[in-house]
Amino acid sequence: MAKRSAPEVNAGSMADIAFLLLIFFLVTTTIETDRGISRKLPPIQDENVEPPVIKQKNIFTVIVNRNNDLLVEDELMQLKDLRKAAMDFLDNGAGTGDDACTYCQGAKDPTSSDNPEKAIISLVNDRKTEYRTYISVQNELVAAYNMLRNREARRMYGKDFTEMEGNLNDPNFKGNKAQLEERVNTIKEMYPQKLSEAEPKG
Repeated sequence: MAKRSAPEVNAGSMADIAFLLLIFFLVTTTIETDRGISRKLPPIQDENVEPPVIKQKNIFTVIVNRNNDLLVEDELMQLKDLRKAAMDFLDNGAGTGDDACTYCQGAKDPTSSDNPEKAIISLVNDRKTEYRTYISVQNELVAAYNMLRNREARRMYGKDFTEMEGNLNDPNFKGNKAQLEERVNTIKEMYPQKLSEAEPKG
């Protein structure tokens, strides 16, 4: 009995189909970019240089424990009140002489910060703190800086700081970038973002 030959499968167009599918998925797939928290790391310092002495009243301590409770200066606080508390601390302006702050509008409480340049916010988290809580606390603290910066930018230049910074980072901005950069840096120097994060506990 003669052997029956197996029919040939025409695979000539398979490469074209695979190529078309590849193009289709490349065009239709959206690639999400990871978003994080923007932080500028401090420059590398010589090991022989002693760290500056910081007065305790110039440190605003924020602790988030494993139960997501917020402790500000060792007192329980709601997240909604954190922004105002941070602003009051940063804008206190209790310094005198060389430490005086001419633009601060705070209560000038002698037990709180001397001026925004010396004011440091210290954030301590527990390893079991929920990520959502961590981000919410970060947002409130950064918002405190931005609100104070917006206030001074409106007073000095008639525009919000966040708008000015957005224009500076916009490649299509047609205005005077050199002047804009100088103004943004001036506001940043008035309220420098000194947010210190300690190693998580637990």
